[in-house]
This record gives sequence, structure tokens and C-alpha cells, in this order.
Amino acid sequence: MVTAALPTGLADWHQAPRVRAMNEHGLNAEGRYVLCWLQQALRARDNPVIDAAVRLGNALGLPVLVYHGVREDYPYASDRLHQFILGAGRDLAIGCRARGLACVQHVDHAGRREKGLVYRLGGEAAALVLEDQPTFVARWQAERVAARIAVPVYAVKAACLVPPSVLGDGIGGRTAFLRRHEPARAEWLEAEDEATGIAPFDGTLPFTPDRLEDMDFDALVAGVDIDHSLPASPVFPAGRDAAEARLARLIGDVLPGYAATRNDATKAQGASELSPYLHFGVLGPREVMRAVVAAEAGARHKTKFADELLGWREWFHYQARGSTTPERYDRVAAWARDTLGHHAGDPRPDVEDLAALLRGETRDETWNACQRQFLGLGWMHNNLRMYWAKRLIAMTPDPETAWATACYLNDRLSLDGRDPSTYGNIAAMFGGSPGDRERPIYGRVTARSDGSTRGRDGGAAWLAEAAARPMPAVSVPDELPRERYLA
Repeated sequence: MVTAALPTGLADWHQAPRVRAMNEHGLNAEGRYVLCWLQQALRARDNPVIDAAVRLGNALGLPVLVYHGVREDYPYASDRLHQFILGAGRDLAIGCRARGLACVQHVDHAGRREKGLVYRLGGEAAALVLEDQPTFVARWQAERVAARIAVPVYAVKAACLVPPSVLGDGIGGRTAFLRRHEPARAEWLEAEDEATGIAPFDGTLPFTPDRLEDMDFDALVAGVDIDHSLPASPVFPAGRDAAEARLARLIGDVLPGYAATRNDATKAQGASELSPYLHFGVLGPREVMRAVVAAEAGARHKTKFADELLGWREWFHYQARGSTTPERYDRVAAWARDTLGHHAGDPRPDVEDLAALLRGETRDETWNACQRQFLGLGWMHNNLRMYWAKRLIAMTPDPETAWATACYLNDRLSLDGRDPSTYGNIAAMFGGSPGDRERPIYGRVTARSDGSTRGRDGGAAWLAEAAARPMPAVSVPDELPRERYLA
């Protein structure tokens, strides 16, 4: 266990509960800057990772160098994910320069690939500050770098309003989590960007940075070895302007009726649609909640939205913090795995092959409507996700395959996949509270009908239209990547 103390500049910072040391190295006295490495918290303002780096740089009298790289070999790399990341990275660099910070970037592309840039940049840093992400690539890479680099590495939690560390360990359920989380929220709503009086870093670098605002993203993406069968989302544009427009839509159009419409997938204004921008850190939860608090919507609508953004999303982040593999099937409640396992041999007449599932071409029209939001849009309404996940238990040969299929489809297709929240939602559908009787296939895990959508006025027509939406000709893998999701 790493027990290194935080240095002056971070230990006495009011946001210090967000920060943890990832190794035991002391500050590099010969460092030329504080390196701030961003993978997923891709915003220049209201970013606790950048603020921690600035705070430390101010204490050391050093500039902050923000680094963001886009490799082509991350799992599920596709035109969809690449275009979204590049747009966010472009606006990150513009925003950093507006704050008086140097931001350097590298994008793998044909004939222009760099290896080990974080190590090369980090070797000349006094310290490395990065984001504290509990899932997927950001976690794997942060842990590897912290173990190998010879400078101190500090991880900063930017994805939550309330830092999980202030809540303590061992919270076993959401009710207990809310008892600690709700009283702490107001304290963490107010914060200002850390100001620096130190000139931006302009020294030599071990590579020639890319300037994303001068690059043709379509040509760039076409020249890298990624999944070109999955196109960019037609309804979720990349970048800060798009994120701010979605936030304005929430305040003006969605929030005033949120409590009444959030479960209705047929309503155009029934969901905030912020999750892609939250996942990639283009927006932060503090910025969103401050806008919600200031809005003129009714109290019940604000309360319900806060329960979704903070009560559920941050609960799933808290759970992931305590797990080494939050994407694995063994995070599902033991009772649920037991009862599903007991019924694993039950006849399953609704089983579909991976191609039909991936392309939304199964015998279940409602499920196809759900899946085609993922495949076509890169996002799915939360009410549909519940039916989608639970039906997979019956549409695959066994519960382990169901879990791996749900995670694979989520991670490959959705802009908010690969995230504590989406893994937590899937786990809740595979577990949750046990039902009062045994059922074939599901055991005591509750099933779910499509009545909450089909039973609405116009619901059947909406589902039929959604299930018939034209889809991209996405490639089908030879086999499901089970090993990533099964212990």
C-alpha cells in the first residue's frame, strides 16, 4: 500500500481529499515543470486534476505542462470514440491556453507514432499529476506508469462531486451511501480554478506536438488502424460547445419536467443525454449541479436529477473504487450469481447469435430498438438499458456469456461505455433486490417487461420505428471477448 504523504501545495489544499499518492518517490528537485497527464478528464475549466497540478506548481515555482495523447491501440478504438476524443482534446488545448497553461498533444497516425511519451515527459518533471479513474485504460495505464516512473505520481478524483475518500470505506449499500453523501454535497459545490502567476512552459520537448485545432479529423482518423466500421455518432457532436449546448438543453427543456418524463424513452426531452460528455470529462458533475441548483425548475425535478447524477452515478464510482476489476462478472452480487448459475442449464428458446445481437436483428423488436440506439447513436436511454440488460440473460447461452455480451456491446458501441456507471447499471440488472419466487433462467433475479415503453401512448409505434432504424454495417468479431469480463 502506498503511504507517501502529499507535498506542501497539495496537503494544505482545500481539495486535498481528492488526491492520493500512487508511489513513494520524492519530488524531483531537477524537474522543469509539473506534468499534468489527462486521459479522460478532458476539460480545461473546473478540472480538479489541472487545479492540483497548478497548486503544486505554484508551491514549487514551476509551470504546469498539460499532456494529452491519443493512441490507436486502446481496446475498441473506433471512428466513433476517436472522433469524440479528438474533439474534446482540441477544446482542452484551446481552454488550457486561455488559462495561461501549455498543453501539448500527440495523436498516433500513419507515419507518426511515438512510444513512451509519458515516461519521457515525466522524467523531466518534478511530479506527475493524473486523474484517478477506477476503470478501463485510464486505470491500467496510470497504475503501470506510477510503478515504473522515478518521480512522484498523484492521482486526483475529477469524475465525482464528492470525493469518495471523504465518505470512508466499507459502505455496503446505496442507502448507507446516501446517508453520508447527501450531507457532504453542498461543501463540494463551490470551487474556483486555481490561478497561476507562472509563465506557460515553453522549453524543449522530446517530441513535436500535434496541434489538433489545425488537423483534419476525418483524414486523421482514416489513417489509423482502428475499427472503421463504427462511425462517429450522428447526434453527439464532440467538443466543449456541444457539451455546453446539452447542458443548456437540460436546464431549459429537460429539467422542468424531469421527474415525470425521465422514465419515458419515447419523449424527446426525457433524458439529459449528458453521459458521453461526463464520461470523457468534457463536463464535470460540479458544473452540472451548479447549473441545476441555479435553475428555475421545481424542487422535485432537481431532487430527482440529483439522485441520478449523484445518488446513482457516484455510488457506482464508489463501488468501483473498492474493486480491482469493476468490469468483471464477480462484482455481481453473490446471491444473484448463485441463482443464475443454478438455472444456467434451463432451456433458452430465445438465444441469439452475436451477429444478431450486435446488429439489433433479433426476434425481439423491443430489444432491437434498444440495441439500435447503442449501435446507431452511441448512447441508450436509461429506461431501455434496464430491459436490454435483463433480456440478455435469456438471449445468451449462460449468465457469464450474458454479462460478457452486455459489457462488450456497451464498451464497443456506447460513448459512455467503459465507465463505473455503466458497469454498475449492468450489475444492478443482473442482481439488485431478489424477487420473491424462482423463475426459469432467471432464478430469483427479477425479469423486466417492455410495458414501460410499449404501454405508453404511441409506444408501440415508437418501438417499431426505432427497431427499423437503418444501421451501419458494423463488423462482427470471430468470438466474444469473454476473458476481459470474466474472472
